[in-house]
Amino acid sequence: MAVREAQQQPALAQDRPIVEVENVTVRLGGRPVLNDLSFAIYPGDFVGLIGPNGAGKTTLLRLLLGLVPPSNGTVSLFGHPLTRGNHRVGYVPQHQTFDETSPLRGRDMVALGIDGFRLGLPLPSQEKTAKVNRVLREVGADAYADSPIARLSGGEQQRLMLAQALIGDPDLLLLDEPLANLDIRSRRDVVNIVCSVVRQRNIAVILVAHDVNPLLGSMDKVIYLAHGRGVIGTPDEVVQTDVLTRLFGFPVDVIRAQGHILVTSAEEGGECHA
Repeated sequence: MAVREAQQQPALAQDRPIVEVENVTVRLGGRPVLNDLSFAIYPGDFVGLIGPNGAGKTTLLRLLLGLVPPSNGTVSLFGHPLTRGNHRVGYVPQHQTFDETSPLRGRDMVALGIDGFRLGLPLPSQEKTAKVNRVLREVGADAYADSPIARLSGGEQQRLMLAQALIGDPDLLLLDEPLANLDIRSRRDVVNIVCSVVRQRNIAVILVAHDVNPLLGSMDKVIYLAHGRGVIGTPDEVVQTDVLTRLFGFPVDVIRAQGHILVTSAEEGGECHA
């Protein structure tokens, strides 16, 4: 089952797709990890990438980063063939750890997003400082930006990593499980910040998560993956009993209660949040 949009994207003259994936299959070690995916993402789209472990979520991000080639099909970014190291793509990886003895401050790590990973001369100090301060305010991290990053909470670190990805002014932002290991309040804060960035900058964001619930009310679309297959649409279109039953290949029930979604399956002998 390919990833297909549940409804056609309105044709807006000023908008062209940022991401176009057409009939893409990715094989790793001879095994298909992603199978015949097709979808498009537009400026201003906040997309949740949801699915269980092993569904292919991180592989899809690596595909868009140019780190994994498609075995079949085509991928284009900004109307051009996919290349590695596109400066218009910002990325926050999962599971970053920091040496507790490191004196690296939050603002130092953010500044690495300007010239720490690039060739050529760095920006003048005054210009760099102004840009760092601006993005720190944007993510609400200016109050602790001078603290050693290893001493900050997970939510504070996540804001700073988001700031580092944003400082290069990307048009596409890829976030690999930024809500993992955060408490409920921190998850809510990160989602709100990402939503605000999407709206104010009119960029596209793909946020990987296991649970769709923290993203409800914020994301425009969801890509739900299972066994390398998937479907894309609004949460109301995708997270439905019949849609997920076809996707997983066995009976799935979707229960909605008190603003939350629960996906259950007798086939797997348990239940999980969507």
